[in-house]
Amino acid sequence: MKIKSMFAHLKKIMTHRRWVRHYCFQAGLYWQGLTHDLSKYSPTEFWESVKYYQGTSSPILACKKDKGYSMAWFHHRGRNKHHWEYWVDDFDHGMIPKLMPERYACEMFCDFLAAGRAYMGEDYSRQKEHAWWTEKRKIYVMHPAVRDFIDSCFAGYLAFGESYAFNRERMHRIYQTCIKENK
Repeated sequence: MKIKSMFAHLKKIMTHRRWVRHYCFQAGLYWQGLTHDLSKYSPTEFWESVKYYQGTSSPILACKKDKGYSMAWFHHRGRNKHHWEYWVDDFDHGMIPKLMPERYACEMFCDFLAAGRAYMGEDYSRQKEHAWWTEKRKIYVMHPAVRDFIDSCFAGYLAFGESYAFNRERMHRIYQTCIKENK
């Protein structure tokens, strides 16, 4: 293991978590902001990520490209309820996405933006982040209400910025509306 990669990865985790805290605190999700992605410090996730660290994208993607899977990802998605993959069940019947509780759906939106901030750095823009979501939403196996909620969050963020997008009352109304529209 390269010491340089270890410290660079640690810095990337801390940058990502700082941005998640920033967004979660704006949305009134203080506990989520403080406890977000603590599993990244576990040996299973940390050392594999150090090995595949390149700085411009997730080491999990590099590991998957190399080995076809990532033990760090299996570990991470099974312990962090803000990942849509945590809420997919009933694999015997084609993978059925379950409805995420609101606080985790909000945290997931914060996580998406924070990952963009961490990996894009100076190149980050709301437009690039929205373009990323526009592509990913096509393949993510999310509950329709959650997908609609994230769509609305991105639309508000793109059009009006952070203070609008992370208004907790607004997020709550949108989430409840998305649930009603997808019953």
